[in-house]
Amino acid sequence: MSKADIGLIGLAVMGENLILNMESKGFTVACYNRTTSKVDDFINGRAKGKQILGAHSIPELVGMLARPRKVMLMVKAGKPVDEFIEQVIPHLEPGDIIIDGGNSHYPDTTRRTQYVESKGLLYIGTGVSGGEEGALTGPSIMPGGSPAAWPAVKPIFQAICAKTDKGEPCCEWVGENGAGHFVKMVHNGIEYGDMQMICETYQMMKQGLGMTNKEMCDAFTDWNSSELDSYLIEITRDILGYKAENGEEVVDVILDTAGQKGTGKWTAIAALDAGMPLTLIGEAVFARCLSAIKDERVAASQVLPGPKVAPFTGNKAAFLKNLKLALYASKVVSYAQGYQLMRAAAKENGWNLNYGGIALMWRGGCIIRSVFLGKIKKAFDKDPGLVNLLMDPFFTKVAKKSQTSWRRVVATSVKMGIPMPTISSALSYYDGYRCARLPANLLQAQRDYFGAHTYERVDKPRGEWFHTNWTGRGGTTAASTYIV
Repeated sequence: MSKADIGLIGLAVMGENLILNMESKGFTVACYNRTTSKVDDFINGRAKGKQILGAHSIPELVGMLARPRKVMLMVKAGKPVDEFIEQVIPHLEPGDIIIDGGNSHYPDTTRRTQYVESKGLLYIGTGVSGGEEGALTGPSIMPGGSPAAWPAVKPIFQAICAKTDKGEPCCEWVGENGAGHFVKMVHNGIEYGDMQMICETYQMMKQGLGMTNKEMCDAFTDWNSSELDSYLIEITRDILGYKAENGEEVVDVILDTAGQKGTGKWTAIAALDAGMPLTLIGEAVFARCLSAIKDERVAASQVLPGPKVAPFTGNKAAFLKNLKLALYASKVVSYAQGYQLMRAAAKENGWNLNYGGIALMWRGGCIIRSVFLGKIKKAFDKDPGLVNLLMDPFFTKVAKKSQTSWRRVVATSVKMGIPMPTISSALSYYDGYRCARLPANLLQAQRDYFGAHTYERVDKPRGEWFHTNWTGRGGTTAASTYIV
């Protein structure tokens, strides 16, 4: 019997679909699941008649693989990944490769890469985005870990991944250690932001403009053939246009409490650790947290006053154009912030990230795929050292074109009492980023007043620190300085 090109552990839907995707591209795949009955069900069901081999133990799985052996884990992030690594290692030889395709936290991937390499093996931690359908038809794949492992898995990953309209694979080597899972984490954080911005736009349409689901569906249909063309706009259109067999508009009966798996929170925490202002993604995470306290919100709605707003009487078509531009400008800010975080992490971890290549990886297959990403790739291809997307001429023009509409939308939301945490925070970030002088001078004076933390002066070189005895008490002692 011929050996399998790769083995995969974990037969949930993502695992099964990746196996079927690999097999459809000409690879022979061996599979194993801890509940071995799932192996039999898969082999006798969806995998029947295909070049897919079933194993009932890890030693059997490893024995089915061609060298260098490649074992991919599609199991729940956290402890299960460590447990399977320990079970697989004794059966592998130097040069064999373990691949984690789950949503692991990037510090875990860094740790695991070092551990597996210490055993003479190679390790890849890869982000896989696109959901169940993407896994089957072509996901975005973001691999990192042991560079020596990449040539062995590259033919498989680039065969099964999504392709751009020009046929470019949405998969390329990201960097060492946890780089692949870090980029996937930022992808998910941007996904949180994109989804929340669309939801805020939906609420303004529904509550502010009094639009029906059909009218909103039509608007999103129109937007999806514009610069906002993207997977998330597309599915929002489909959701708003969907009716059950009994005519029920399903979106209206879904409880307004959102869940989360933690990757958005990880992105926000990583931003705080790096001192990067990912305000929009942070607000998106907190918006989900606020949605979760449904009972409190219902009680508060009966007690806390808000503005009494009459039905919208202005030009609805004109305001929809404003809303579209506000959404687009906010989206630019979201990606600008995400790329700032990746740049900070690359510097801290010694990763040589290809920022244009990352945009290409996100161009197809993944949840945030959009036409917009092509513009990001062009920006970084033109200037690999670009410090902020907003400083690229194309995106500067977007901000210039959009800002009046953006401000109208945020002002209207405030007047109407309709929350827009991400879109308004995006505008605040934009205004802060373009501000040559922020009020942090007063903040530094406050810190020096109560804690003698010292400050720098505008008329002295950076790095010289000063202290004022603001009260005339306490002498001249100052705190030691540190830069944040």
